[in-house]
Parts: sequence; C-alpha cells; structure tokens
Amino acid sequence: MEEEAVGDGDADADGEDDPGHWDADAVDAAAFEASGGVRPHARVLAAEEIRQMLEGKPLADKMRPDTLQDYIGQSRAVGQETLLRSLLETNEIPSLILWGPPGCGKTTLAHIIANNSKKHSIRFVTLSATNAKTNDVRDVIKQAQNEKSFFKRKTILFIDEIHRFNKSQQDTFLPHVECGTITLIGATTENPSFQVNAALLSRCRVIVLEKLPVEAMVTILMRAINSLGIHVLDSSRPTDPLSHSSNSSSEPSVFIEDKAVDTLAYLSDGDARAGLNGLQLAVLARLCSRKIFCKKSGQTYSPSRVLISENDVKEGLQKSHILYDRAGEEHYNCISALHKSMRGSDQSASLYWLARMLEGGEDPLYVARRLVRFASEDIGLADPSALTQAVAAYQGCHFIGMPECEVLLAQCVVYFARAPKSIEVYSAYNNVKACLRNHQGPLPPVPLHLRNAPTRLMKDLGYGKGYKYNPMYSEPVDQEYLPEELRGVDFFKQRRC
Repeated sequence: MEEEAVGDGDADADGEDDPGHWDADAVDAAAFEASGGVRPHARVLAAEEIRQMLEGKPLADKMRPDTLQDYIGQSRAVGQETLLRSLLETNEIPSLILWGPPGCGKTTLAHIIANNSKKHSIRFVTLSATNAKTNDVRDVIKQAQNEKSFFKRKTILFIDEIHRFNKSQQDTFLPHVECGTITLIGATTENPSFQVNAALLSRCRVIVLEKLPVEAMVTILMRAINSLGIHVLDSSRPTDPLSHSSNSSSEPSVFIEDKAVDTLAYLSDGDARAGLNGLQLAVLARLCSRKIFCKKSGQTYSPSRVLISENDVKEGLQKSHILYDRAGEEHYNCISALHKSMRGSDQSASLYWLARMLEGGEDPLYVARRLVRFASEDIGLADPSALTQAVAAYQGCHFIGMPECEVLLAQCVVYFARAPKSIEVYSAYNNVKACLRNHQGPLPPVPLHLRNAPTRLMKDLGYGKGYKYNPMYSEPVDQEYLPEELRGVDFFKQRRC
C-alpha cells in the first residue's frame, strides 16, 4: 500500500462518498487518490473568487457596517433606548469621546456617523493623531469656519487615537468646540480622565464602549463567513449533507469547522478587528496552499473543497489576543489587581495577574520594583525578610532577564501572598507626613540636646548639651527625642499631632 492511501479502498471513483476533495493537510492527497485521482473543476473557481475577495484590503475594513442596525455588541452605549441612539437618529450629534479597548467598534461607530452625516449634508473630516500635525487641525478648522459662515454647513471632525495629541494640540480644539465651529469626535483606547485635557473633556460626552462579548464576536465572524460564501460544518451532526460531492455549481467550495469559529471568537478576546483579520489570514493561507500531489499520476491538483480547521484559525491569529498596553490604563489596572490580590492572600489570583502582565510584554523590572514597595507597605514588620526577597527578585530579574526571570517573580509573588501582613510602618509614616503638612506656622526647631556640635562655637551655643549617650547607660534612658510641642505624640497610635 502506498503511503498516501487511506480508508478501506472501496471508495467510489467519483468521490461521492469520500471526503477526499477536502484540503486538510496530509489526508487530502490520500483521499484524493482514493477518489480515483479525478481532478474536479466545478467549484475551484468559487475558491478562487473567495481568495480574490480576501486579498488587498483587510477583512475588518471590508466588513465595517454602515448603519446602527448592523452595529453589534454595544447595546449599552447605542441600544434602542439609549440617549445617544436617539441623538444619532435625529442627527443631533454632540461632541463625543469614544473610549474602549482595541477592536470594540470606536472607528466603526464614527464611520456610521459619517455615513449618516453625509445624508444630511454635514461635512465629516477624519484625522489620525498618529500622523496629523497641529497645522492639519488648523486647516480643517479654518475650512469649517468658512463652511459655517458661507453655507451654514456643520463640520464633524473625527480624531482617531486622540490621546496621542499632547496638551497644546488638544487645546487647539477648545474654542472651536465651545462656539460650535466643529463637533469633535475623538476615539481613544486610553482612559480620557488621564489622556484628554479636563477642559476639553468637560465639553464632550464620554461614551464607554466595552470589550465585545463572545456571542457578539461569533455573530460578527458568521456575518463575514456568510458574505464570503464559506459554509460552516456542524460537528454535532455525524453526517453533514454537504460533506458529499455534488454536481450543483451553487455548492460552497470552502468550509470552516464550527469549532474553529468558536475558537476564533474566544481567542480574539473581544477584538473584532483581530478576529476578522485572523479569519482572513487563515482562509488565505489555506487557499494559497491547497495544491496537493497525487502519487499515482505524478501531478499536482487543487481539491474542490477546502476545509478551514481550528488549527488554521489559531495560526491565523497567532496566539490569544491579550489586551495589555504597557503605557495605558491596562498597565495600571493589572498592577493594581496584582497588588490587591497579594494583599488579600490569594496566591492563584496573584499569579494570574503577574502572568497577564508578563505575557502582555510588561517590563519585569517594573513588576519587581512594585514588589519591593509591597514588601514594606503591606508586609512590613510582620515578615521583615520579605524586603530581602523582593530586592533579590529585582536583582535576579536584572541579571537574567525574560523569559527566565518570570519564575523568580512568580516565587516572590506567591511568597508575598502567603506572608502575614502588617501596615504598621506604612500607616505610622503617613501619620508623620500628615503632621508635617498640617502644621500651622514654622516647624518646631530641633531640640538643642539632639543637635550635633562639631565646633566649639556650636558647643558654646548649647548644641548637644544635656544629651545622654544611650550605650553608656545600662538602664533605659529618660530622654525626649521629639520637639517640645510634640512631646508624648505616638504616631503608631494616633493620626493627629
């Protein structure tokens, strides 16, 4: 028996009961030969058409909806009963800041607003803060002023990645948003409280777009799959009718496993752009590699049916799309979650948030520095060796780097989660700071007996006079170390001076 042959050898010559025309790795060649080596032609053109449709423009852009009815997964922000939905449908669009994670639909919502605006003769201008200059913004504003003065025409200015504009660039919008020359729509993945000027933020309505749920991702992917003419194979059915060959020219030539769709929806982590573009890469890769070799005839053929498997979509997406931005809000969210998990003695949660940061590309030295702080702030004198552990972990990370140092941080994180906790030192020091900041008038002088007296003049002025050198006494020394007006204050027991 030849290496490529599979099955029981009694498949029909036309391949009617044999899935050999599917393109699924090494099985293809074997099944193709089992079908008699007949080269099919009826549905190869359909596969070629799909390939042509996928080439060029990203699938995420091709599938961008034009209406709110097709806008999926953000019902809380633009659902039927929301204020924003009513404003958009009546074309009363306020200045907006669209805030949400990558691929949640910020640019798509702006695209829908643009389509609707054009129907009402409203000018819509798009700029990206990644490449636009201040002069570009001024040119748009100047033209908007002319449109408003001469033609009574409104202008909507959409700024993608608005957080990339610095303070002075953002200030350019202020007077023009205030007087209504432009309606500003900004899109950002960063918390606008930190990245958008407070004055500009107060003039805009912040719309929070959430990460797309898995159900919404499946709907978005299925819409793209259907538009491409790809048929989904139902793995729950023992015999799919479309697994058989047919002479009908309308039968799909490209198939995708239903579990592949589900896997892609999960791995995309709510990022529709990543999911759609991952689907595009998976299908293109399979279509471009669908040539198989027939050992009997010595010729290369293209199978009539191409199967997109779960492994294909995993390769198309490369890996789970971990939402993490080292310079953005998730950076602070994750380190906060790690800190609170260790404080709460949850070792599993602590490891999870550590891995979430490191797998997302966080600098291990940043994490190590935060652990040094945690050792004194939250563990303190309950386990003084924790500080030694943290410093050692930092040095180890500095010596060996990633990925080897991840286990050092993991050990330190688990140690801290299990360690007893004490904020005694942390709280006492905060009490001291509060005392200093709230003190009325000049700070009290250092008592003379506590002052150093390296010169005769200082000794003559009373510096160091009356100081009791503790090692010279076998018993505790009765001596005051705080300024006179703070005599008797215990910062470990009270908050006020």
